[in-house]
Amino acid sequence: MHMPKRNHQRTSHPAGGFTLVELMIVIVIAGTLLAIAIPSYIDKVRVSRRTEAKTALLDLAGREERFFNTNNTYSSTPADLGYGAVSASFPMAVGSNYYTVNVTFTPVVVGPPMIAPTYTITATAINDQLKDKQCQTFTLTSTGLQTSTPNTTQCWTN
Repeated sequence: MHMPKRNHQRTSHPAGGFTLVELMIVIVIAGTLLAIAIPSYIDKVRVSRRTEAKTALLDLAGREERFFNTNNTYSSTPADLGYGAVSASFPMAVGSNYYTVNVTFTPVVVGPPMIAPTYTITATAINDQLKDKQCQTFTLTSTGLQTSTPNTTQCWTN
């Protein structure tokens, strides 16, 4: 029986790696994905910050109602509402400094007709949150009315 001779020479294999064209295609695809993903992500972060404004308004409304139960009036002084040395007056920044909060109130009017005191609390976007064009301000009144500009429905429900 005859055994074939083995060729001990190495066969040439193509060099490993990527060609320049393949790398450029990957870079273009990655760049396109990032161009779409990053702005979308930033918009979602801005939407999530709206919760901070709404929470601040609801907390402040609760503080106003507690103050009213004790003093039979509302207050526009942060210290009266339990904020201590955070701010001497409104407006004051809340949370992560993406909104300022302001309180205005009308005192009781004695005499015919008697008018009960009311308050209006407004959160206004500042800093990077100004780029959230859907919800620039949030407002809550002593009657529970929730509004925002420019789009009340989208801002208070999301």
